[in-house]
This record gives sequence, structure tokens and C-alpha cells, in this order.
Amino acid sequence: MIQLSPAAANEILRLKLKQPQNVLFRLAIKPGGCSGWFYDLSFDETVKVGDRTFDLNGIPLVIDTESLKYINGLTVDYSEDLMGGGFRFQNPQASATCGCGNSFNLTSEG
Repeated sequence: MIQLSPAAANEILRLKLKQPQNVLFRLAIKPGGCSGWFYDLSFDETVKVGDRTFDLNGIPLVIDTESLKYINGLTVDYSEDLMGGGFRFQNPQASATCGCGNSFNLTSEG
């Protein structure tokens, strides 16, 4: 399904420390970005109708049903360079990825 690299898991846990205690990590796919779709990472205190919850390396992850279609096999990594740190996404369903790495396109949507 979805994989978190150790670096991504560590960064999410670090960011989560600044949030309320029972907060959930949410991953969503939204229309927009340079290539048509982008990854939206946030913290959320609510599980909405239609959400699926997962446990990734001890991190509670919430994904809406619609987004699940676009991220099967997704690997999330985190790395730092001279421009700062950021999450990196490797999505086997993406037919094209923008230079920013946060936006992608699909050959067959849905």
C-alpha cells in the first residue's frame, strides 16, 4: 500500500510533537499543481466518513477513499538539501512528475 522511509517517519513524528496529542497524519491527493494532482500532507483531529485509517511505523495515517485510488504503492521519503528539507514522493501510478516533486499526472485517472 503506502511506505514511509525511516527519514519520513522521523520527520512526521518530529512535526507531530508540535500538535495536539491525539492528532492524526492525513495524506490526500488534490487537483492542482504543475502536473494536475498534488500531495497534501496535514494533521487532522477528525476521521471523516469514508476515511480509511492505517498504522505506518506507529504513525496513525488517514486517507480519504478517493485519494486511495491514486497512491497505491506510494513511497514517501524525506530529505534535506541546501534549499531545506522536504518530503519526496515516488508513485508508481504517476505517468509524469513535476520538477518540484509534489505534483504528478496519471495516464488513466480513476
